[in-house]
Amino acid sequence: MLIGIPPILGPDLLYTLRAMGHGDEIAIVDGNYPAQEHARRLVRADGHGVMALLRAILPLFPLDEDGVGAIFRASLNNDPAQTSSFHHEVEALCGAIKPGFAVIALSGEALYPRIRAAHTIVATSESALYANIILRKGVVSVQGMG
Repeated sequence: MLIGIPPILGPDLLYTLRAMGHGDEIAIVDGNYPAQEHARRLVRADGHGVMALLRAILPLFPLDEDGVGAIFRASLNNDPAQTSSFHHEVEALCGAIKPGFAVIALSGEALYPRIRAAHTIVATSESALYANIILRKGVVSVQGMG
């Protein structure tokens, strides 16, 4: 246990977040996603949902500000024009914790290869469908280092 670090962030996930470099992406995937098969690196977060992990990760994680996007999500039926209540919750949470960063809806055609290429996949027990999120890491400036 650490002071100020949510206990949902276990040692493997904390190590991964710290080890990632600028431009690396981490995918937080639902329980139906074939994470074991697709991961270059896999961190298990069994028993936890995507929203709980986002709440814990986002305050600690610098997002990429280079303009190509930093938060991406799956789309209902793999169609970016379709959303579910889960997607609305993700957008609200990300907007509250990381104002100024849009959540970009991706088609399945764009999302799945990106998850496969991610630095790490975090496998959750999320039961919502199309509940996959990708975060792109930014830099921590000298001012942000304490």
